[in-house]
Amino acid sequence: MAKDGDLSEQLGAEKKSKKENKYEQLINRARVMTFIKGTPQLPQCGFSRELVDILCADGFKYDYFEILPDDSVRQGLKKYSNWPTFPLLYVNGELIGGLNIV
Repeated sequence: MAKDGDLSEQLGAEKKSKKENKYEQLINRARVMTFIKGTPQLPQCGFSRELVDILCADGFKYDYFEILPDDSVRQGLKKYSNWPTFPLLYVNGELIGGLNIV
């Protein structure tokens, strides 16, 4: 029989693991993955537009996730990445950073 708290801790860890797995799946959807406001064709902020312009000018093939319609991903990815702002750029599953780093 489980000690008091053990089951709750395990369920909490499992729930956290599922959320982290969700973000990892999004991050690893492509070798170069961006999380932007809007789409590459119609960015909804200047920072997202600038990141898209940089990637296109350098000929990078990338995928994107539009964060504005999905607040849970937007807020969760900030925590997961430990990065407070968007856009975000990941390469090979590793966080490169935001526009100021790119």
